[in-house]
Amino acid sequence: MKFGIATFVNDDSIDTVSLARAIEERGFASLVIAEHTHIPASRETPYPAGGELPAIYYRTLDPFVTLAAAAAVTSSIELFTGIALLIQRDPIITAKEAASIDLISNGRFVFGVGAGWNIEELRHHGTDPKTRGKLLDERIEAIKALWTSEPAEYHGKFVDFDASYSRPKPVQRPHPPIFIGGDSDATVKRVIRHDAGWISNPLPGERLRHRVDQLRQASGRDVPLAMFGTPAKPHYWDTASELGFGQLALRLPTEPRDESLRLLDELAAQVEAYQGR
Repeated sequence: MKFGIATFVNDDSIDTVSLARAIEERGFASLVIAEHTHIPASRETPYPAGGELPAIYYRTLDPFVTLAAAAAVTSSIELFTGIALLIQRDPIITAKEAASIDLISNGRFVFGVGAGWNIEELRHHGTDPKTRGKLLDERIEAIKALWTSEPAEYHGKFVDFDASYSRPKPVQRPHPPIFIGGDSDATVKRVIRHDAGWISNPLPGERLRHRVDQLRQASGRDVPLAMFGTPAKPHYWDTASELGFGQLALRLPTEPRDESLRLLDELAAQVEAYQGR
């Protein structure tokens, strides 16, 4: 089981270049980046964790720009969107951005996507909350077509384009790994439909086990498993390991440079002690 770092990169936090270099220097496997395009000031959707929505949600840098900067100063860590809100993104542009990062990084991009939870946010992008699941499915399929076919075309209800040339193609074949986020029966069906992996939040142990069992029973395969924002609790890591998680992205609070580096040192020491047991 590999350990990465998951965080919200903000305009007042550690800079991307320092963060990416520090993660790689400390032996972590990945940088996993959250996305929110913006947060509407008038909000009805409750924050899933409860209470007020932290400011880090509306100060995030664009994940593809962030990961491109990280790609330029690293050589081994995976560059993971955790998750890109594809229901708020043009699929043709996103396919090019993702393939460009995969090319720049020599095949280190991982495409984590999801349908989002902030209804006001996605509505500002013209997305109907009632059809966002179907929209997500079509955009995943369209991006896969753009990555793997030349020329590529896609004809769906929400995404429709004729035969087109799109370069670059990803370095990874047939395409970068796709992980789908969410905690619902619909998420389980979507992971299976797209032959994808699952990227979870740090759910309680029994709920995590329930979802993993669902995925395996429904798919008949070992679904790749990753987690965003894993707490620094070795007993929880044990649970995830027993369930077959291939990677845990430990939560790094969004802080300035010096505090971020100190926290990374602490996390690296915890992981070293855990792996040396």
